[in-house]
Amino acid sequence: MYPALTVSEKLDKNQHQVLWIGSEGGMEADLIARTGLEFKAIQAAGVHGVSITKLPSNLAKLLRGYQQSKKILEEFQPDVLFFTGGYVAIPMALAGRKFKSLLYVPDIEPGLALKTLAKFSDHIALTTLESKQWFSEKTNMTVTGYPLRDDIKKWAKSEAREYFKLEPNLPTILFMGGSSGARSINQAVLSILDELLEKYQVIHLTGHLDWESVQAATVNAGDRYHAFPYLHEIGAAMSAADLAVSRAGASTLGEYPYFGLPAILVPYPYAWRYQKVNADYLVDRGAAMLMRDENLKSDLLALINDLLVNPAHLEHMSRAMSSLSQPMAAERITELLYEMTEV
Repeated sequence: MYPALTVSEKLDKNQHQVLWIGSEGGMEADLIARTGLEFKAIQAAGVHGVSITKLPSNLAKLLRGYQQSKKILEEFQPDVLFFTGGYVAIPMALAGRKFKSLLYVPDIEPGLALKTLAKFSDHIALTTLESKQWFSEKTNMTVTGYPLRDDIKKWAKSEAREYFKLEPNLPTILFMGGSSGARSINQAVLSILDELLEKYQVIHLTGHLDWESVQAATVNAGDRYHAFPYLHEIGAAMSAADLAVSRAGASTLGEYPYFGLPAILVPYPYAWRYQKVNADYLVDRGAAMLMRDENLKSDLLALINDLLVNPAHLEHMSRAMSSLSQPMAAERITELLYEMTEV
């Protein structure tokens, strides 16, 4: 959702009408309502890896979503369709084959839905050049980078540190695992928190699932520990930090490079390898270190200490990360959409 929202913010609403299509019962309805964009929902469901008992029901939802999509397209008559993945896009892509379409690929390796959508897309926007290998049959591809929201990009380091009331000369570590959190990262933080706070200050984004248990366990952690279940000002946290410890979702390919933020990346182990591919991309360029999820409790503290007592190495990682930044990605994708409406 966030790459698409970021691009929508760049569109001139006085010149272009935007309609957002989401899934019935999905979380995006409330989020889109707050933006003022027009929203319509269709039925959709995944079919890859679905049990044989659920497959007929999911196929029926896709068929219904296809019919709903046809009706929406007949009424709205778009100049161009913009897809960012997810199974909700499949029925719309099938129904909208006569319309021009742009696909944005956030992760380096595309998932099944993105590979399917690519077959219906006239142009593909990529976060990195490495993604081209999965779309070798396509000629119309542009490397744009990962689109960053303006509210993330507004934070200078000094302002961010003041926002959290951080000590200016003490290293700051950011731990986060996405909006729902990463339990193994949270548990690892709690197991080494006393040692961390002897030398560093910590910003810990726990996610909502573990918030109450983390809050109870850290009630006496002191002023060097700053914990939040969710943080709207995520840009402040990344700008203030000297080192991040997190999963390796697609946003790390854009957000960490923008801030030149070195990272210890812990790919989510219970899903297909997209996060591992993202992490390897940053590790291979000297911008991050890789840690397996099962090694967090035993090895995380030592790796953090090794990095933070070696400023030269950390600065090298920061420069390597910064070299991958493409801060105008949202504008590039917007220009592609404008070009496609004019052809």
